[in-house]
Amino acid sequence: MAGTYKTFLNNDITSTRTLLHEAIPVTGSIVSGTYAEDSTSTSHVKTFSHGMFESVYDYPYLSSSANHIFDVTVGYATGSALSGASGRTDQEKTINLYKQMALMLMPTDISGNIQDFDEDGNVAGGGKKLEEVFFVNFSRLLVKDEIKKGSFQLELGVLPAYDQAGAVFNKRIKLTDASGSTGFKVNSPAGEYGILYAQTSYDGDSTLDSGSLTGETIGTPGTYPPVGLIYYQAGIVVISGSAVFNDTANGGRLTNTNGTVALSTTSGVTGFDTITGSSIQNMSSYIRNRIYNIQFNNTTELNSTIYFCRANHNEFNYSSNRTYLSGSKIRVKDNSFDQPVSYVTSVGLYSADNELLAVAKLSEPVKKTPDTELTFRVRLDY
Repeated sequence: MAGTYKTFLNNDITSTRTLLHEAIPVTGSIVSGTYAEDSTSTSHVKTFSHGMFESVYDYPYLSSSANHIFDVTVGYATGSALSGASGRTDQEKTINLYKQMALMLMPTDISGNIQDFDEDGNVAGGGKKLEEVFFVNFSRLLVKDEIKKGSFQLELGVLPAYDQAGAVFNKRIKLTDASGSTGFKVNSPAGEYGILYAQTSYDGDSTLDSGSLTGETIGTPGTYPPVGLIYYQAGIVVISGSAVFNDTANGGRLTNTNGTVALSTTSGVTGFDTITGSSIQNMSSYIRNRIYNIQFNNTTELNSTIYFCRANHNEFNYSSNRTYLSGSKIRVKDNSFDQPVSYVTSVGLYSADNELLAVAKLSEPVKKTPDTELTFRVRLDY
């Protein structure tokens, strides 16, 4: 217990804020290729009896080593052409999922009504609505405090002929929030969000159903079509079905016109007709097995209070340790003319009523004498 206390002055305390980032890669092999999905003992995908979403892990989910990566599901709005049509499996659930996510992520209108997701984020501007969407909800383990703006990339296989053998990735489309670092929006109850653009595609020839990957870039900046939204603090990605599917089954935004592969910027490209007769679970699995790669940087906000503990020349030259004295004499003094010497090994922070709140340990003892002054920088992170 300290025997001498010193009160901090206003210029002895300051606060800082630091943003730490980690690179998070999620390859398609982890999402759909490494583990079997037909056995509960080895599957990394957990399904539920309610059938409203599926959870993806980086290891068989029954293992204690498994980490939850994300949940995936689908939804469409009440105003969608798919709503109310006959032959739609899980229609009520699909609509309710859309409403639930829109209520959480979108601002309500002046009357308190739920609004549909908007392609360009301008809710009141009458822009095209995202009425048929996939939802990818990332684990807090990966996102931490938020997804770093401008760092998100998602590659999807868009070949119409879907399979799990990898051929679906012969044509891919890349979604990014390229303008997220400066062009994010703040009119969401869930925090800041950005727009996802279909930025790049890869192909080996001019057709959509075959060819080797040569890394040809399609599209130019400024013409990339918006195909989704990313909510940074919530860790949720909303992907329009038009990114992958459309009525003509040409791979959604990746189209083939007169023998030329291109990114369609047509605002009329809509949703996913393949949801007809498919359950939410099947559609979730369908989009999950099209994921070629996901990568982003997460963000951890580290707040710190820094205390400058100053020991002036005439302070803390004696130790409160009872072994410091022997027979009322200081052990480190050989004669009465020697200066007192102490060794600082730790710094204690106390409350106003002298209750110990925190202790900072030094890596090695620091010598303190009446002819020296010391300043110890103590940082509390939270």
